[in-house]
Amino acid sequence: MKKIWFDMDGTIADLYGVENWLPMLIDSDPTPYEIARPLVNLSRLARYLNRLQKMGFEIGVISWLSKSSTPEYDALVSGAKMFWLGHHMPSVKWDEIKIVPYGTNKWETCGGGFLFDDEARNRETWKNGAAFEPEYIFEVLAEMVKSA
Repeated sequence: MKKIWFDMDGTIADLYGVENWLPMLIDSDPTPYEIARPLVNLSRLARYLNRLQKMGFEIGVISWLSKSSTPEYDALVSGAKMFWLGHHMPSVKWDEIKIVPYGTNKWETCGGGFLFDDEARNRETWKNGAAFEPEYIFEVLAEMVKSA
């Protein structure tokens, strides 16, 4: 099975564009994860993802929890991320959503496929597939649709 993975923060969600995002996270406030604006045209992305799923691809999200973490805050962050995905991409039926501790090796968690991630370290350690910067999302997905 062919898999496509998306990071959230800095890739499809503009967490870092939320005013005072860092102080809020330090204060264990999950609001920035809920109110982050989309970084890409999510309607267009959803159309590609739904089409690719029909062509046999599995799609997933692999996203880190906050660096400052407690079990209670992790639950709030996970809930906020799930809310964001449901609110902004309701037509997408994700095959997997993995929200993992900050710094977790994403390749070890996902096992390969295609990854879109703004974090260079995640792209550099990705194996068994290919990893791309967010700016190439639509170019790569369009090529996948043509090639499949």
